[in-house]
Amino acid sequence: MTSTPTPVSLRQKPGPNRLAVTGIGNAMLDIITQDHDEVYRSLGLTKAAMHLIEEHQLDTFYAAMGPTLEMSGGSVANSIAGVAALGGTCGYIGKVAADDFGERFRHDLASLGVELDLAVATDGEGATGRCHVFISPDAQRTMATYLGASNRLTAADIRADLIARSEITYVEGYLFDLPPAMESVRKVVSIAHEHDSMVALSLSDMFCVERHQRDFLDLVTSDVDVLLANEHEVRALFGLGDLDHVFEALDELGVLGVVTRGPQGADVATLSGVVHVPAHDVAHVVDQNGAGDMFASGFLYGLALGADPVEAAGLGSLCAGEVITHLGARPETDLELLGIEAGLL
Repeated sequence: MTSTPTPVSLRQKPGPNRLAVTGIGNAMLDIITQDHDEVYRSLGLTKAAMHLIEEHQLDTFYAAMGPTLEMSGGSVANSIAGVAALGGTCGYIGKVAADDFGERFRHDLASLGVELDLAVATDGEGATGRCHVFISPDAQRTMATYLGASNRLTAADIRADLIARSEITYVEGYLFDLPPAMESVRKVVSIAHEHDSMVALSLSDMFCVERHQRDFLDLVTSDVDVLLANEHEVRALFGLGDLDHVFEALDELGVLGVVTRGPQGADVATLSGVVHVPAHDVAHVVDQNGAGDMFASGFLYGLALGADPVEAAGLGSLCAGEVITHLGARPETDLELLGIEAGLL
């Protein structure tokens, strides 16, 4: 069925010692450029896809880019920045190197009011992770990602403080790309459950699902409370072509699922069935980078405030609609004010 979300009532925010959402993810500096000359092709990249690159390629990719916009990034870090922009208390756990890019990452998130617990890489664990983003005139993003230190997060790097104080703990699927990080996820989930923090998982991207389908399924089956994915990712996860069957599977597992569908909005599984939440109207799309991340910001923050899933998805849609109207994965408008004016906060 379809429904227009009802406004979220004003709710009491988490107390002064509590955090609405803490995210755990790949701590990377986003380096963004508008690519009018298809520079990405000269670098051997496939349009609108994410490619992993090695440390020795960093200088080549950076030098090939035109004027850049640089900010702390990684999918979950973007979402946490969005929660902060909504006026929410939030935390972030990740790993950077002791280099200039790591300091830029730290300063950028801290300046937003995010509480940070960043591990620092040792020798041999790589430089700070970076994502080179090429934005085409049609608003498609092509990414060359160096994981570096970001994907060396070990269980020993995980401390309980931020997770124990959080209403929701948000885990990035990209963390599964190296065994040490997989062990870290298991520790994160254990701490979250011990302290009654809801566990939310992002499937990150289609290729990530293909690489780790079995591990994702195990986690979703036993430890995840909220699953965020687009329609292609969630179909691949369950090996099902029909979204109706996907939602049946989520219902059997007792997992709250929200499936984003780009300009078609999002589908939310509720106790009374699947509810469609329309996308926010946008006059002109400039850059799709960050749309899913900002949807997660609004959705998770709404849940943390006590909104029902459909109401929370309405806030997510508002946030996603703002970020695609300009370059970069961060809001340029006061999201909290937008939410209040829309009756969603």
